[in-house]
Amino acid sequence: MEPKFHGCLHIQYGNVNEQLELVADQIAAIPELKSGFDAIGLSQGGQFLRAYVERYNRPAVHNLITFGSQHMVARRATKGAVYGKWAQENLVQAQYFRDPSNLEAYLSANHFLTSINNEVSAFRNHTYAKNLASLNKLVLVLFTQDKTAVPKESAWFGSEEVPTDFRNDEQQVILGTPAKVIVPMHSQPLYQEDWIGLRQLDEKGGVVFETCVGEHMQMGDCWKRLIQDYVGGL
Repeated sequence: MEPKFHGCLHIQYGNVNEQLELVADQIAAIPELKSGFDAIGLSQGGQFLRAYVERYNRPAVHNLITFGSQHMVARRATKGAVYGKWAQENLVQAQYFRDPSNLEAYLSANHFLTSINNEVSAFRNHTYAKNLASLNKLVLVLFTQDKTAVPKESAWFGSEEVPTDFRNDEQQVILGTPAKVIVPMHSQPLYQEDWIGLRQLDEKGGVVFETCVGEHMQMGDCWKRLIQDYVGGL
């Protein structure tokens, strides 16, 4: 009989940290998973599953595949009071909104993405690094025309560089918007100082970069080979 699992995170509303704790308890209660399992995260589900690995991982994940996930995201469409207390406790997308032009507010207000990326040194959790590095494979899938996760390289732990001559919106209109510089995974402090075990995992050959041609979550057939290669093999 197939195991029944009804646990999930609400895609728009709720406290992500609280929902993760509930889902982790539900996963732990499934006897068929006691020896571990492979996991697939679609879009924001990828960073939620990464959070499960880092914080809980009992039962353990063997291979984790994330499709178009927002590991270092900045969504320009979400602004306003995104770093307000209510938004950070109730709006799911606000809890992984990382604005490179407003990092001070992000680091002080956010309690999900800053946590799973171990970005606040005073609260850095070494268990997160140990757990992520224990993966067999972390498969990071980027959508080549992604306009939902901005920048699309966030799926590969890339992020926009904070411009040293940052100008306000009115100046950008007059002077034109400069091209965004993407900081790749290997140049991130998160990687170089190995805050979450990503470098350790990569150096043992555990990080795999893949692409799907198309816009966000338009997978076509590109998922088939990845499932065959990384799901159900252990």
